[in-house]
Amino acid sequence: MAEAHSAVAFSFAITHDGWDVNFDREVLYLVWESGIRSWKKRLARFRNSIHNGVYPGHLQSLYVLWTLLVVTHFAGFDIPFGLVQKALSILPGNSTMWQIIACLMAALTMWLSVIFLMRYLLKLLLMYKGWMYESRAPGKRVSVKTMLWISVVKVLSGWNKPKLYSFQGSLPRLPLPSVKDTMTRYLLSVRPLLDNGDGKYRRVEQLAKEFETGIAVKLQRYLVLKSWWSSNYVSDWWEEYVYLRGRSPLMVNSNFYGTDTLLRPTNVQAARAGTVLHFCLQFRRLIERQELEPRMLQNMVPLCSWQYERLFNTVRVPGVETDKIVHYQDSTHVAVYHRGKYYKVVVYSRGRLLSPPEIQYQIQSILDDKKSKPYPCEERLAALTAGERTHWARVRQLFFNRGHNRTSLHCIERAAFMVCLDDVDYGFDEERPEKLVDYGHILLHGNGHDRWFDKSFNLCFSTSGAVGFNTEHTWADAPVMGHLWEYVVLSELQYGYLPDGNARGEVQCAPPPPVRLQWDLAAEEVAVAIDTSFNTAQKLLNDVDLDILMFTHYGKGFMKSARVSPDAFIQMVLQLSYFRDAGHFCLTYEASMTRLYREGRTETWWL
Repeated sequence: MAEAHSAVAFSFAITHDGWDVNFDREVLYLVWESGIRSWKKRLARFRNSIHNGVYPGHLQSLYVLWTLLVVTHFAGFDIPFGLVQKALSILPGNSTMWQIIACLMAALTMWLSVIFLMRYLLKLLLMYKGWMYESRAPGKRVSVKTMLWISVVKVLSGWNKPKLYSFQGSLPRLPLPSVKDTMTRYLLSVRPLLDNGDGKYRRVEQLAKEFETGIAVKLQRYLVLKSWWSSNYVSDWWEEYVYLRGRSPLMVNSNFYGTDTLLRPTNVQAARAGTVLHFCLQFRRLIERQELEPRMLQNMVPLCSWQYERLFNTVRVPGVETDKIVHYQDSTHVAVYHRGKYYKVVVYSRGRLLSPPEIQYQIQSILDDKKSKPYPCEERLAALTAGERTHWARVRQLFFNRGHNRTSLHCIERAAFMVCLDDVDYGFDEERPEKLVDYGHILLHGNGHDRWFDKSFNLCFSTSGAVGFNTEHTWADAPVMGHLWEYVVLSELQYGYLPDGNARGEVQCAPPPPVRLQWDLAAEEVAVAIDTSFNTAQKLLNDVDLDILMFTHYGKGFMKSARVSPDAFIQMVLQLSYFRDAGHFCLTYEASMTRLYREGRTETWWL
């Protein structure tokens, strides 16, 4: 009841003396502040949508064109195609004001025609991929065709500074290959793997021919129809069938991790957490305002930015047969896990993002909370996200649909991201390289119940200030998370820390205190359900073989000097190592990025 009373902004009662009204000004101020922030974001999104809708044009060019048409019209010159006169014929008057409006309609018609012509021309140009195969050898000249293509692309895309989603409307759709071409490529890929002696290749060749002339004809028709209807005929099915319909645990099988830099800027856990959280949220603001420039290949060819949309405020919600990705438009808090307890930490106050020392102050108060104990079963609660998906979905429906459980679960799922304040020391140690293995294990799976694997990503902090992340894979591929991490690490190093290791800056006012999440998990059925998932997670993480080696003889610089990409170099090393060990090659999965196309993700090819 105390929480309910404190959440009421005002109350009134009828007494013998009349109306008795009580206002909670602080709550009303927070409501007002939240509304203002929400409307500012809506206006910013509206403004950005206009900017992206007319890119590579700019609204200022429309104003210039309108002015020129007004001057030309009143000077007595004819407007091309008689656009002003045609506009006047449908307007209710012929006064000066209506003539100016007619000039605006003519300018808008001409301006939109040029804009859409430029956009579709840019889309056609971006379908050209010949620039990838041009030789980069010293002294080798680029072909005239590619030079001409580069010049036109730069002219069309260089008029205005692009926002994050400016190129989305100009990216070409992923082309649909023919069945014959696919079968030819498939047979070429398996030919070196199949021995002629026992007829395996001839058998596969016959099966490929039967497929091409049989069911593939019908399936291809469906794909052609889908490629016409959708912006990408692969991405939604890829997300659904590769990720969301998987019933096995996300931990180890799907989620991936990333580590800290070698140079640890501070050993203070709360200071590191406060600074990293601050810059993560600054990156979110860049995405929301679309101030983040899109990734460009060769500073010329844009990559699809669609995956950035779900980087924050996103959770994978379990289902009995298939999961779903839920993305919230906004979130003003992060969820924190420490010593088996969950907290809600509000990171915005009085209309601004909290500074690193203010967030450090909040984090430190959680670390200092050593008297309170976890609620029954709370410590292992996150094991539900580490176990089988169907089991978690049924438990969620039964025990997390009302009361404190529903409220607290919603708080975690709606958070910007998850923060895990670990009670152990880990990280890179040059004198003890074997600690890297423990580092990898902790970030990949933890102890099976200290990571909320459903969240878009978890930030994990050790007692000595080392940091890493564990990322759910469904919403995006690794380069997007890598972009965030690159920004955070670089910003952190530039911002720096105080000599005593604390976050730089001042606490201007006391930030909102962390709120302990409440749970009602005392029922025996809940304990049994959590133990089931925990036991599944333990079997899985105990079956993980992980070894991280420090190789210092050479790095990517040598690989590039040999004119081989680091990725291709490592692939050849893996293939050669396997061949020397097993005496033969095997099918190998290799990811191939398709973000040159709209809503492109990862395609695969096989060796």
